[in-house]
Amino acid sequence: TARLRGLSDSWRDLRGCGNRAAADIVAADDVDLLIDLAGHTAGNRLGMFALKPAAVQATWLGYPGTTGLAEMDYRLTDAVADPDDGFHAERLVRLPTGFHCYGPPPGSPPPSRSVDRAPTFGSFNNLAKVTPEVMTAWARMTAPVPDARLLLKARPLADEGVRERYRQIAADAGLAPERLELVGHVKDLAAHLALYAEVDVALDPFPYAGTTTTCEALWMGVPVVSLRGNSHAGRVGASLLTTTGLTEFIAESADEAEGIARDLLSDTARLDDLRETLRGKVAGSPLCDAGAFTATLEDAFHAMWRTCRASG
Repeated sequence: TARLRGLSDSWRDLRGCGNRAAADIVAADDVDLLIDLAGHTAGNRLGMFALKPAAVQATWLGYPGTTGLAEMDYRLTDAVADPDDGFHAERLVRLPTGFHCYGPPPGSPPPSRSVDRAPTFGSFNNLAKVTPEVMTAWARMTAPVPDARLLLKARPLADEGVRERYRQIAADAGLAPERLELVGHVKDLAAHLALYAEVDVALDPFPYAGTTTTCEALWMGVPVVSLRGNSHAGRVGASLLTTTGLTEFIAESADEAEGIARDLLSDTARLDDLRETLRGKVAGSPLCDAGAFTATLEDAFHAMWRTCRASG
């Protein structure tokens, strides 16, 4: 039986150790499969993985691209997020029903829509993903729709200087300031999720798509329109929408994304139906089937280990 450990910046046993000392600890622990969950993010241990302390090493989930390490044997992904094998140092292992598993927050408020408000596009993504190009595209998408507004929610928007910058980008794109709503920090996760009552159609940023934000929007009954990009980071939205059976919200061009989003915003009956049914659809999809996902992951790990043993 192979011994498996996952390594992220939270593996406290190795905090404070240099890469060589950490590799020695892993080797002494007789680990057969070592999984990197950080990639090129803060606190990573790629320097330790480069020393190859485990027989099989794989990267998964924490970083949207290759590690670039010849010593990293595998990268876990799926056929939508990574349809091509190029540009990867690792051998790609494509999980059959997506490489994510979502656990909805306990005690989530029910999906709802606030009354007597304008039709609203929205995004609660990390503001670093909402570049001036993205903001300009969304403002131009919103401006021609009578009475429509654009709602952005992100922690940095609590700063008036940041708010003014985004107001100016929107104004330059033709969206009047009163049609742009900017929300900063809210008190807790429940309040964050409840804010989706103010959004009719969620917009996925490009070229770096959302992940948890997309899952949360769908869970709160709000459709997410995602432009399929040309890299893993830009195709995560398409992956999640495929896993949940919502491929009609995947666009292959910016013009198509705009058309899908506007058509949705104008169809109040469909939006009402989605608000009532999306949570059940997501809950019943492979995205939330933790047992089946775990079995698939275990199968992948066993296959890696069998390949290793067969190669001597």
